[in-house]
Amino acid sequence: MSEALLILTSLPDLASAQALARQLVERKLAACVNILPAVQSVYRWQGQVEQAVETTLLIKTAAHRYAELEGAITAAHPYAVPEIIALPIVAGLPAYLNWITAETQKDVNV
Repeated sequence: MSEALLILTSLPDLASAQALARQLVERKLAACVNILPAVQSVYRWQGQVEQAVETTLLIKTAAHRYAELEGAITAAHPYAVPEIIALPIVAGLPAYLNWITAETQKDVNV
């Protein structure tokens, strides 16, 4: 089984999604982030059914970076309770999965 994860989160607009995606990749917390604009979300929040247009991020990372990635999302996210869901990647092109691992290694000489 791969040590790679797919993390899902949604943000209220494209600008905040782009900023978070860039921050995660620059900090090597993610190898790649796909930005899916204009998803419709229907959810219950504080007893009310809400509907919003959001921007979803698909974040590819290594499992050993999850805790730090979760902290970075929580710190930068505008929602009080952000969606952060981690799904294990159980199979995939080995070269791609190796790339995720390589791109999320901490720099040892920094």
